[in-house]
Amino acid sequence: MSMYQKMVNVIEQKVTPMAGAMGSQRHVIAIRDGFISALPFMIIGSFLLVFIFPPFSPDSSWGFARSWLKFSLTYREQLMLPFNLSMGVMTFFISVGIGASLGKHYKLDPIMTGLLAFMAFLLVAAPYKDGHISTQYFSGQGIFTSLLTAIYASEMYAFLKRHNITIRLPKEVPTGVARSFEILIPVVVIVATLHPLNLFIESTTGMIIPEAIMHLLAPLVSASDSLPAILISVFICQILWFAGIHGALIVTGIMNPFWMANLSANQTALAAGNVLPHIYLQGFWDHYLLIGGVGSTLPLAFLLLRSRAIHLRTIGKMGVVPSFFNINEPILFGTPIIMNPLFFLPFTLVPMINATLAYIATKLGWVAQVVSLTPWTTPAPIGASWAANWAVSPVIMCLICMVMSAVMYYPFLKAYERTLLKQDEERNMQESSNPVAAN
Repeated sequence: MSMYQKMVNVIEQKVTPMAGAMGSQRHVIAIRDGFISALPFMIIGSFLLVFIFPPFSPDSSWGFARSWLKFSLTYREQLMLPFNLSMGVMTFFISVGIGASLGKHYKLDPIMTGLLAFMAFLLVAAPYKDGHISTQYFSGQGIFTSLLTAIYASEMYAFLKRHNITIRLPKEVPTGVARSFEILIPVVVIVATLHPLNLFIESTTGMIIPEAIMHLLAPLVSASDSLPAILISVFICQILWFAGIHGALIVTGIMNPFWMANLSANQTALAAGNVLPHIYLQGFWDHYLLIGGVGSTLPLAFLLLRSRAIHLRTIGKMGVVPSFFNINEPILFGTPIIMNPLFFLPFTLVPMINATLAYIATKLGWVAQVVSLTPWTTPAPIGASWAANWAVSPVIMCLICMVMSAVMYYPFLKAYERTLLKQDEERNMQESSNPVAAN
């Protein structure tokens, strides 16, 4: 048995079932849905950063730049309000999204389940002191707390409903009123469990739940921003995709809480004028590692356009425009790359090499770091610049990654092209030698 066949067997027998189970697990789906629900608000909030922090040097002598900088400083408080009510309260949207997703799964009212999850988060993450509610954990610092409290509240609601521990009203009562009474007991249970727990943890450790969670996860959050973490997550994504499984959904579902926490820290540092602490964020993943889609296949799409094989040239024409917007299924399944042994090495190694180059360049200070959340469909050079508050260095880094990708894909593409041309030649010879069969 060849090495390739052994690898295929391992993927089919071990990796595929595990990934399939993980991808269909209700909590993984709910977390993914929660971040998707929050995405529009966070993208718009991040977009405002360019108005709050213009991409010009403070000592710029250009009149337009000076005017913009003065405007942003004069109206900083007003400009920050929409940002604070979107990125600054991302945990609100995530909590409601997770609760609503689990509510649908358990056939509960999604709105009520989402609101219950939101209340559960506020109970532990919004301490009230001296007449004010602290907003410290409403942004990235409270991400992990919002995940846990939303899951707990939704599961508790489902448990109580499943065991008929609820208030039932006559059928004549309007549905909306009945639902309001149905959730009364779950609300009481959530308050009676989470609030005392929060008070107990605070009295024994001096930290409320979100603070304690961040303290416990600090080493993991730090490790998630390292080059090994990047390479491992990319490798898993590529292996799963090579087997035909949407690896990006699984990997991003795991990494999103870390990315959002790190993004919030970068934005806080930007507002304070401090050095940005984190490199590996969603903008890094989307615009350096997924140029044209998983496997960084946009350069490959350009190479396909000039292929001598009609099949590959046709796929290039079909796939090049979607690849601009990081949609590369025509390339993956049309070439094909999926389960094609000739493309295993470049498909796996290209994004890993690009990740290494981009990480080292950013670590050395040559490339600006990510401070904004961008739509994943934004073309790589534009998205990379946008994510880094419209800096120019990410565009250069993207172009370098694209050139490297083309160089690495080229020999494998030529080998595959020769195989296809040889097959076409043999087919034509058979047809010419047997015209009856051809007809």
